[in-house]
Amino acid sequence: MASTGSCSLAAEAFATLDARGLRCPLPVLKAEKLLESLPGGATLVVLATDPMAKVDIPLYCRKLGYPCAQESLDGTLKFTISKP
Repeated sequence: MASTGSCSLAAEAFATLDARGLRCPLPVLKAEKLLESLPGGATLVVLATDPMAKVDIPLYCRKLGYPCAQESLDGTLKFTISKP
C-alpha cells in the first residue's frame, strides 16, 4: 500500500516579553527564562524601561551568541533576540 506524505508549514516561534516597569536584573532574568523555553530559530521581543537593560540584555545575548537588535521607541527599549 502506498503512503502519502503530509506537509505542514510550522509557524516560526515568536514571543514578546513586556518587562516595562521592572528594575534590573528582572528584565534579563525573565528574558533568559523565556528564551530557555523557546525552540531554536525563535524570536523574542523584549520591551523594557530600565536603563540598565540597555547593558544587561545585549551582554547576555553576546555571551550566548544570540543576535540582538536594539531600538528605542518613546522611552521604551525594544530588543529583538534571535535564538539560533
